[in-house]
Amino acid sequence: MTAPNQADRILIITAHPDDVDFGCGGSIAGWTDAGLTVGYCICTDGDAGGEDPTVSREQIGVVRREEQRAAGKVLGVSDIQFLGHRDGELAVTMNLRRDISRAIRRFRPDRVVVHSPVRDLRSVYASHPDHLAAGEAALCAVYPDARNPMAHPELLREEGLAAHTVPQTWVICPNDKADYYVDITDSFDRKLAALAAHVSQTAHVTGLEQRMRDWSTFQARGGGLPEGRLAEGFLILETA
Repeated sequence: MTAPNQADRILIITAHPDDVDFGCGGSIAGWTDAGLTVGYCICTDGDAGGEDPTVSREQIGVVRREEQRAAGKVLGVSDIQFLGHRDGELAVTMNLRRDISRAIRRFRPDRVVVHSPVRDLRSVYASHPDHLAAGEAALCAVYPDARNPMAHPELLREEGLAAHTVPQTWVICPNDKADYYVDITDSFDRKLAALAAHVSQTAHVTGLEQRMRDWSTFQARGGGLPEGRLAEGFLILETA
């Protein structure tokens, strides 16, 4: 696929803290280095993501928000919205659609990046139920909610957030079904550094760098990049 239209403002919408860094951290580093404004909208606080039974879900959520802010700094992102929905219980509700629509109307992006809403039977990890719900709700927010002034009218009436149309939506595509690939070879180390900021999730993981390198190599081969390059893949939807 030829290079997509330029975007000045990009909003990444994911289910959990660390999803942005696993899914497209290398791309984000390249975008912010190029002067683009990137923001995150994260549907949950990741409060079901800890293994220490002595730490409450609320405490875990606080930790994971701070880890995501630290990871954002590594990649040049400071505008991070947490919607506060319950980790592990995410569903495509009108409340979630409204909250994502609010984030879109506030940030007013030229491009959003979202999870796939389609279950991949070859990848249990990529098909986490929260990911599927976040992807579907985000696509519903892109079309029709955020652009329709009659949808969630309280956003305009009470918060002054006018309708906004997102011209292009990128779906994170961790398999071989992508139609556009971003070369992240030069930003791969920053992707790893961002992942390392999620101490509660990655400090105990052995072989994380090699796992990420293998995945990025697989993506690069899928995109026809030269041997030795690393990439992240996306499915691009025109949503204007």
